[in-house]
Amino acid sequence: MSATVPSTTDEPTPQWQGVNHLALVTADMDATVRFYHGTLGARLVSTVATDAFRHYFFEFGPHTTVAFFEYAATTAEPFAKPAGTPDPRAPQFDHLALNLPDEEALHELRRRLKSADCEVTDIIEHRAIRSVYFNDPNGIALEASCWVHDPTGRPVDYTDQAQFRDPDPVAALRELQTTGELTSTPSTRLARRTGSTSRR
Repeated sequence: MSATVPSTTDEPTPQWQGVNHLALVTADMDATVRFYHGTLGARLVSTVATDAFRHYFFEFGPHTTVAFFEYAATTAEPFAKPAGTPDPRAPQFDHLALNLPDEEALHELRRRLKSADCEVTDIIEHRAIRSVYFNDPNGIALEASCWVHDPTGRPVDYTDQAQFRDPDPVAALRELQTTGELTSTPSTRLARRTGSTSRR
């Protein structure tokens, strides 16, 4: 039995190409670079920075990245949370960004959302990507993005200021820019459920 996506509007169905990026929050971007790039092997492929935040992207496949914000003036304290266990303190999740092939697909999605009476932003230019923002019925913040110049699936030049625009990068990125390698990576421990002494 095959299933089809029902048409909710007269507008074309979006041509999704996976998850552009999942945006998470970190209080330590240097350790994040060392873990994701160094330990997991998810290449650091792009960075953005303002006075208010850093935003670093790690490649998990073609067109697919996980990105982290590090806010300059944050008061959130990080904590470990086991998977599948709800916790009201979970500040790590920011939004989910879905990948589209080009800017025309962003326009098509905007029209589709508007025709379904869903609020959506104008297309926002972020240099590396162009995006629209909207929410799902649960209040989850969603973004649809297309790369201006897709940094995934090709060699990375850590000195390329078009892709790596943090004027004061963390030490891990400076190491990659200087030697192409990291000098160290962090160790981690499993988060434990309250009252639990065993690992899953």
